[in-house]
Amino acid sequence: MPRKTLIKVFAVLAVLAIAFASFTSLGGKDRVPTELTADEIKQIVADAIVSTGVGGPAPAELKSEDIVAGNGTEILPTSTLTVHYTLMQWSTGEILESSWTTGEPATFPLSGVITGWQQGLPGAKVGGSRLLVIPPSLGYGPMAGHPLEKETLIFVVDIIAVS
Repeated sequence: MPRKTLIKVFAVLAVLAIAFASFTSLGGKDRVPTELTADEIKQIVADAIVSTGVGGPAPAELKSEDIVAGNGTEILPTSTLTVHYTLMQWSTGEILESSWTTGEPATFPLSGVITGWQQGLPGAKVGGSRLLVIPPSLGYGPMAGHPLEKETLIFVVDIIAVS
C-alpha cells in the first residue's frame, strides 16, 4: 500500500477513535450509553474506512452514514445542534480542527453551516456519531478564496443535543 494511502487510513482511524472515545466517555442526560464491544467497534471503524474510499479518488457525491446510531432526538433541517466534531482534509489526511481539542462542544443552527452538514445530518439522532465525506461543492467550494474551497472534507460528528 502506498505511503500516502497508509497515512490517510491512519488519520481516519485517529478521527474515528476520537469519535468512539467521545461517545463512550461523555455521560449525562443527553448521551446514550453504548453497549458496543471492542470487536464491534473495530468492525465499525473498518467498515467506515472502506466506505470513505480513502486512498482513492475523492468522491464527487456526499457520503453520510452513522458510525454509531443514536436513539435520542432526531435532527431536522430546522434544528439547533450541540456537537463535538473532528474535521480531516481528504488530500493530506491531516486533522484540521476538532472541538475535542478545546473540550467545548459547538452549538449552532443547522441552517447556518456548510451545505454538506445541512444535507448529511438530518435524520441523525442524539447519542449517535455520523461520518460525513463532503465534496468541495457542498463544503467551502462556494466560498471563493477559502483555504479549503477545493478540498474534500471528512467530518466525524458526535451528536450531543438537538433542539
